[in-house]
This record gives sequence, C-alpha cells and structure tokens, in this order.
Amino acid sequence: MALWGCSSRQSVAIEYPGNSSNRVVFAAEHLDSVLQTMGYDVLPALEGAPEGTKVIRLSMVSDSVGPKEGFTITTVNDTINVIGNDGSGVIYGCREVIDRVGFGGSLDSVPAEFTDAPEMVLRGACVGVQKPYLLPGRAVYEYPYTPDNFPWFYDKELWVKYLDMLVSNRMNSLYLWNGHPFASLVKLEDYPFAIEVDDETFKKNEEMYSFITNEADKRGIFVIQMFYNILLSKPFAEHYGLKTQDRNRPISPLLSDYTRKSVAAFIEKYPNVGLLVCLGEAMDTYEDDVVWFTETIIPGVKDGLAKLGRTDEPPLLLRAHDTDCKMVMDAALPIYKNLYTMHKYNGESLTTYEPRGPWTEIHRGLSSLGSVHISNVHILANLEPWRWSSPDFTQKAAQAMHDVHGANALHLYPQASYWDWPYSADSIPGGRELQLVRDSTWYEGWGRYAWNCRRDRNDEVKYWNRRFARTYGLSDDQGAAIREAFEESGEIAPKLLRRFGITEGNRQTLLLGMFMSQLVNPYKYTIYPGFYESCGPEGEKLIEFAEKEHKGIPHVGELPLDITSQCVVHGDKAVEAIERLQGNVKANKDEFDRLSNDMHCYRLFAYFFDNKVKAAREVLNYQWTKDLKYLDAAVPYLEKSLDYYRQLVERTKGTYLYANSMQTNMRRIPIAGDGGKNKTWEELYVHYQKELENFRNNIAMLKDKAAGKDSGADEVISPLSEADVTVSGPWKRVKLTEGAAVLANMPDARVRGLAPELDGLTAFQVNGDDQRKDGTKIDFTCQAPVRLLVGYFKDDQKKYAKAPKLETDASANEYGQAEPVLTNAIHLEKMPLANVHAYSFNPGSHSLLLPKGYTLVLGFTSDEIKPRNAALAGADEAMDWLFY
Repeated sequence: MALWGCSSRQSVAIEYPGNSSNRVVFAAEHLDSVLQTMGYDVLPALEGAPEGTKVIRLSMVSDSVGPKEGFTITTVNDTINVIGNDGSGVIYGCREVIDRVGFGGSLDSVPAEFTDAPEMVLRGACVGVQKPYLLPGRAVYEYPYTPDNFPWFYDKELWVKYLDMLVSNRMNSLYLWNGHPFASLVKLEDYPFAIEVDDETFKKNEEMYSFITNEADKRGIFVIQMFYNILLSKPFAEHYGLKTQDRNRPISPLLSDYTRKSVAAFIEKYPNVGLLVCLGEAMDTYEDDVVWFTETIIPGVKDGLAKLGRTDEPPLLLRAHDTDCKMVMDAALPIYKNLYTMHKYNGESLTTYEPRGPWTEIHRGLSSLGSVHISNVHILANLEPWRWSSPDFTQKAAQAMHDVHGANALHLYPQASYWDWPYSADSIPGGRELQLVRDSTWYEGWGRYAWNCRRDRNDEVKYWNRRFARTYGLSDDQGAAIREAFEESGEIAPKLLRRFGITEGNRQTLLLGMFMSQLVNPYKYTIYPGFYESCGPEGEKLIEFAEKEHKGIPHVGELPLDITSQCVVHGDKAVEAIERLQGNVKANKDEFDRLSNDMHCYRLFAYFFDNKVKAAREVLNYQWTKDLKYLDAAVPYLEKSLDYYRQLVERTKGTYLYANSMQTNMRRIPIAGDGGKNKTWEELYVHYQKELENFRNNIAMLKDKAAGKDSGADEVISPLSEADVTVSGPWKRVKLTEGAAVLANMPDARVRGLAPELDGLTAFQVNGDDQRKDGTKIDFTCQAPVRLLVGYFKDDQKKYAKAPKLETDASANEYGQAEPVLTNAIHLEKMPLANVHAYSFNPGSHSLLLPKGYTLVLGFTSDEIKPRNAALAGADEAMDWLFY
C-alpha cells in the first residue's frame, strides 16, 4: 500500500506493507496527516512516484531482539527507511521524521542513519474523571460516568486530540482516575441494583470506553483504569445500609464478594485495560491492605481471565500511597507475577530534582524488586494555576527518577486544574481553554525526558529556544527569552513550598499565600511527616532558623530567607526575559499575553512572600526576646506584603477563575475551601487585611500593658457545656476531671492534666486493647447539632490510632475533624500528650467508627470551640495569637 504526497517544493510517498498491523497503518496515516500540515499535499495513489519524489518506507523487523518501541532510520538516496522493532517503534520512528522536518524545515533534515529507543518502559499521563466539588449526597471520589457529570467524556474529537498529543510526545499509557468506575461500566448478575447509571448512559459508556481503548491501542497506548479501596457504589451501599466508604470498617465477605465480582466483570469486558489499585485512603491497616489485595483484587482479576480462557497475567499496578507497598508486594508476588509499583515523585507537588529521605527509600525499595517501578508526578498543588514549563527542572527531575529513585516509568498529572479536566483555570473570552493546549510544553517536556533524560544540555537549550520561537513567531534568539522566563519562574513555587510548606499535598494551595500564623507556628497546622526530610535539600524551617539565631547555633543547608531572596531574583529575571519580547511576538499573541501575565504574577508572589517571611522573622525574634521593637519592625514588611498581594489581585481578577481546582473541605492551607469558597486572590486579600489589622491591635495591647495602662483581667476559659445526646450500647461514662480513669484496661493511666474546656464533660471509658483490635464504634442520636471530642495521642507507635490526615485519607475532614481544636490538651499518667479533634454532626442518628488504636472519647458539646494550644507541655510560646 502507498500514500502519495507532494508540494510545490517537494513530493513525498509513504509506503508500508498491505498486511501491516493497525499501529503501522496508524503510523503511516499520522505521518501523512502531519506532513500535509507542513506543506506536503496528498495525491491519489500512482503506479510510480513522480521524478524527485522522496519515499518514506515503513516496516517492522522480524524476530527483533532490539528494545521494545525502538526504531532505526536509514536514508539511501531519496528513500527514508523507518524500521520499527515493533508497531509502536514504527510510530515513534515516524514521530522522529516529523520532529526532524519540523525543526529542520524539510525531509533533508532526516539523518542518514539514526537508532533510538525509550529509556522508560511506561510513559503516560492521566485524566481525572472527577470534579472540583462533591456531588450532592456523595463523598470524595464518587463520580459516576454520566453526560451530566462529564460531558467531555463523550467527546470523541477531544479524545482523538488528546491521544494524538500523547503520541506526539511519545507517551504509551493513559490513566483514567475515578473512585469507583465499575458501577458505571459493568453490570453484575449477583448485584443488579449496584449499577449507578441508567441503561442509555450505560450503553454510551460502553461505546465510549471501547472507542477510547481502540483508538489508544492503534496508537500504542495502554489504557489503565484507577480505583480506590474500599469504595462501594451508592445504590449497593444503600441496599445494604452501608456507607459508600469508611476507612475504619473491617473487611467483610459482602464487601469482598462485591468488589471481586466487579473487578472480574471489568477484566472480562475490557481485557486490554489495565488496573491501577489504590489500597490507601479508604482502608484502615496495612494488614488489611495485604488481605484485600491478595484475597479480593488479584482473585477478581484471575476470575475475569478465567472466563476469557486466558492464562496470561496482564499488568496490575499497585500504588504505594498510604500503604506498605513492599509488604503487599511480598505477599502478592507468589500468586501474581506481573505486578508494577507506583510512588509519588515529590508527593502531591513538585519541589525538587534532589529528592532524598524516607520517601526516596520507598522508591528504592520498590524499584529493587525487579518489576517496573513508576514515578508519579502527582497533583502539582503548588503549581496551580499559573503556567509552568521549565525544561531544565524537568530534565533534572527525570534524571533523579532514574538515578536516585531507580524508577523506569513515568505517570504524569496535568500541570494544573486536575480536578477540572479538560479545562484550565484561565478566564478567556468566549469560553474555556483546554489544558492540553495551554500546557502543551508541560506534556512535551516530560515526554521528551521520559524518552531520554540524558540529552546534552547545550543541545536542549537550542531545542527549546527554537520550540518556543516557533510558537510565538520569534527568532531562535528571541525564543531563548521564553525558555529563560519558564526556567526562572519554575524555581519559585518548588523552592517556597519545600522550605515553608505545611504539606506537599492537596491540602495546601501555595500560590494563594500563607497566613502569618502558619509561618510563625507551622506545627499547629500539622506538618506532614517526612515532607521536609524527602522533598528537597536539607535545610531549616523559619521557626528553626529563628531559634538557632537566638541561641547562636550554626545553621545547616537551605535557609528560609536565602530562599525567599532567591525567589525574588527568579521573579525579576522571569519578568525581564518576557518583557524583552514585547512588540516582537508575531503568533499566538493572546497566549503570549497570558504567559506574560503569569510571569508578572510569579514575581509579585515572590515579593509578597519575601516580605511576609521577613515580617514573620521579626515576630519570631520577639518570641525569643519579648522586645517590642521587633513587632514594630514587622509591621512595614507586612504592609508591603499586602501591597504586593493587592497588585496580584488586580493581575488575576478577570484572568483566572480560581487558583485551585479542588474546592472542597479537603483543602485547609491557607484557609478552608468548603463550598468552593476562598479560591481566588481577591477573596484571600480580605483575610490578609484582617490579619494585619489584628496584628496592629495586639501590638497596641502589648504596649498598653507594658505602660501599665491595661488593667483588664486575663481571659477566663470556661468549661464546655454538655450536649444532650442519646448513646446506644453498654458504655461506661465518667466525669472528666483530674484523676479520672478513662482507659478501662489501664486503670493507673489517670488524667493528670486537661484543658479547662474539657473539665466536667462526660467522657467514655474505653478499652485500649479492644480499640486496637476492632476500632471504636459509637452509635448515638441527637436533636440538635453536636460535636464529639476525640483525643489522639501524639505518638507514632502502632498501638495509638492515627489522627485524621488529609494527605492519606481523603475523608479525614468529613466531619470537620481534620485539624485539632485543642492541642496538648489532655495528659494521662505514663501516656503521651493528646490533641483533641472535634467531629461535627447534624441532628439525627449517627454511627461513627474511629480508627484502630488507642483514642480518647471525651464527650459531646454543642458549644463553639476556640482553637488554641492548651500548653500542657509547658509555656505556650507560639506567636500565632498575635494575628487573631
């Protein structure tokens, strides 16, 4: 078979065998289509090519021993031979021809001989079949595949555009993320009521899933469906009187049977689709993870294969998130060999190309198993929403995946707006901008370095200079300014988060800023363990820096004020580079204006943050000296910070719909995002104004006290009042006072200290041994809104229940319990201090299951609780109170 093409400049023919595979046929059609856009017009098939015609001949080697997806190009006279080691190799060989023509200007740019193959086995990107908000009556991740929820899912033209984008970046895998996709895609004979969509939608889903997988297959793209455990379909859960997800419930035969049959039906119906299993988030213990994976998931896969008569093992991917992946793999490998592992690169952000610490050891342990280990560039919460495409950072990060983590595969999230796929956060005239268009160089950079991260830096500078120049109608020298702007601005968010962040996850939207209280007392907001040990070079938090300064202790590693100063310089350089191009751009001018605005936003943010950190340092100086001059010195910095933020508000108003695409109560830093609130800079500006006002008022109060003008008595903290609640079960209740015994199995562990708010509440006497075995279940009824107070011990020993943690449990704020309301609030003899979390409930009947391990159930109240440090550990030196 032959496809002929010519132009006024040159003719070209594309040949391939008539019995070629679907991938070779696609390669030829794709090459023909792209060459047409470059000026090669297609002619009808001819008996012979016109004189002077270039011939591109596609073929596959037989019995190839070369690397999978590899190819060889040879040019002899006017014939370019593209020889793939397999069908995918032919596709990538054609992409090499396209890239050479695109950069060289003609087919004469194709080398006489060239051989290439990818470094990474899997190179893919993900699409979240999820929403920025929760659906009514549903919990996190619960989004059925319907036209109302996801109209874009049924857009075949969009899918073709996206799959072609993957091909152009030599990616070979597509991940679809959803909490419980099975009830939208398969029907179960034993549970016919479990389906979550109507018959018409189910047929559409079947058609679309088949379309996506078929189109992906001919492009050499492996489709992988992700799901969480244990999640149930809503109608199934309601049928049996269960919650769709409950992290703390035990595995039951019913839950296992439903999930096993769902997996089996999916494998049977979609045999060429892989599964990515997330054992974390909605399961309790690591031991449960092992049991669930080996006794439910893998048997479900095998059941589906048996129905198809297959004896092979398709790849099954296991996430390390919120589980002991090594423990699970050790148990699973004896019964299923074709297992892949996956772990987040920098957590749910991008912070460094120098990873280290315990998270790196997890990567190394998994990559040493000998299976394919995937590095997951996940969520990018710190990069939302401005454009980010630093070639230098990306290449170094890909090198770290190989050299530090031992990974040999990439799984890439969108650069921003994951929860709002397929759109970006940009506010543009006439509609929404597609992520895959706006962030094309994000995908291109990661795809390029997943294929080969060892490219020469000098060559890469030339490549990207020309790449950006072509986009904006510039010379290559002018294109260098775009690259410089991206590489300078690309350091700002990573550096700031790794040195000042509370968490590397969805819980924090860095580019909305941080409150002073979070800078001067980050521990109050529960810094995620391991973050500072793994997600950047060794260094100091601001609170540590100030203490060392006061005590004369030598500093170590990256220092906070050095980082903010560096970010200011990065911002200045990014703006200077982009400003050099004003008046020179000849193509995509609207997009250039948006890019230019982003560079200005990054610069303003760097100045805002630098001044705020300088203010925080002065406050910490006051903490150690109690000299009011430091508080006075902080005020101008805070005022200047607010002025830069005001300018940021003006630059983002009308240009961005939001900063962060996750707009639920899972987001906590800098402020809660419940109900889609506090998602713009304009909304946050009001809070930062109030912060400055409070600070000034508290400084005035301290000065009055120092001058003897304040005769007011210290604030009296009153005990919380008891709520009227009917509790089911044979609970023993005890009055909460010093000397009370609240652990039935440890009568000597009496209360030796408690916050005055807790004094007099009626607590539950619990048995710690039973709690470790079964968790703690509380059934109750209330006629008015109430809060249940639960104490979590500040100790990571296995016997203590883990406090709510949004980084690993998406439902950790389902009852508003994510952050402690009282820290260091109760102390039992010979036991660690405990923080108190408040679980809020509306009127009605409720059943709460707490995690396994020792917890304190301290009673019910209807009162508002002012969050504070009860300071049972000693004097409360934290300075966050100055901003309230």
